[in-house]
Amino acid sequence: MKKKATRKRQTHVHEFEGSTKLAEEGADRHNHRFAGVTGQAIRSGKSHIHEIDLSNTDFLDHFHNLKKIRTGPAIPVGNGKHVHFVTGMTTQNDEHRHQFNFATLIDRPLV
Repeated sequence: MKKKATRKRQTHVHEFEGSTKLAEEGADRHNHRFAGVTGQAIRSGKSHIHEIDLSNTDFLDHFHNLKKIRTGPAIPVGNGKHVHFVTGMTTQNDEHRHQFNFATLIDRPLV
């Protein structure tokens, strides 16, 4: 007897882009830019969150990762659409880390 294929239900994801806050001092003071797509929605209380697992920020003789970062809950923006606020720290590299905060882009902007 054949097993019935089970398909995991897809929910939705969000695109995002942002910049880290400045780190280091003097001539080494700098920030990084990043962009990507969140993971699928994860139910959380009466809302949901998303996980971000980004391998690289932009390259400036080094890069940082955004690992296992979780968004905040959905923030309604009208017409049944929403965004998420995200805050956290990059991984350490070149003896420093960067703070960041940004909002995801709207889910399904054209639908």
